[in-house]
Amino acid sequence: MKISEFINLSVGEWFSQRTNYNLNQQTAENAKANLTIELLEANHPQITPICQQHQLDSNLIVGSLKHSWDNSVDWGKPKQQGSALIIFLAEEDNTEQGKIIQIATGTNSGVSFGQYLLAQDQALTLTLKMEQIEAQERLWFASDNLRLRTTMVKESTGTMQTAFYSEIRKITQKTQSIPTNAATNA
Repeated sequence: MKISEFINLSVGEWFSQRTNYNLNQQTAENAKANLTIELLEANHPQITPICQQHQLDSNLIVGSLKHSWDNSVDWGKPKQQGSALIIFLAEEDNTEQGKIIQIATGTNSGVSFGQYLLAQDQALTLTLKMEQIEAQERLWFASDNLRLRTTMVKESTGTMQTAFYSEIRKITQKTQSIPTNAATNA
C-alpha cells in the first residue's frame, strides 16, 4: 500500500470507540465519537496559506485531510467537538515517509509538527510534537471498513497516557456503491 492509498482509504464517516489509560494514575476510561475524514486537494484554500506560513514546499504534499470529531454520541460525558487539518509532505526521494503538520481546533487546538512513516506492514506511524507534549500514533486497517489505532502521549510533567481505538466505517448508499479498490485507485 502507498501513502496516497492509505490516506484515501481513511476518508469517510466513522464510529470510534476508545479506551484510554492514564499510566501515572492507573485509571482507564472509555469514550465514543463520530469521526468525519475528508480529503483536501493540495491547492485547497486552507492548505496554501499554511504551507506559506510554515515555509513548506507544497510540491511535496502527498495528501491532506480534514479530520473532524464529535463525541456527543457518548452520553454522560462532556461534549467535545473539533477538527484538524493534516498535511503529509513526502521526503524528496521517498513518499512513504516525511513530515506532517497538524492544525487543530476545538479542545486540543494548536499546531503540531512531526514525521510520518508508512511501514512495510502497512501501518502508518505518526510522531507529533506540540509545546510540552509528544505523541506517537500508529494506525492500520484490519479491513477496508475497520481501522485500528494506538496512541502514546507523553507530557513534560511526566504524565503518560495510552489509548486504543477501533473505528468502524459507517456504510451509506454512496460508500456501498464504490468498489473496494476504487478508493485506493483514485
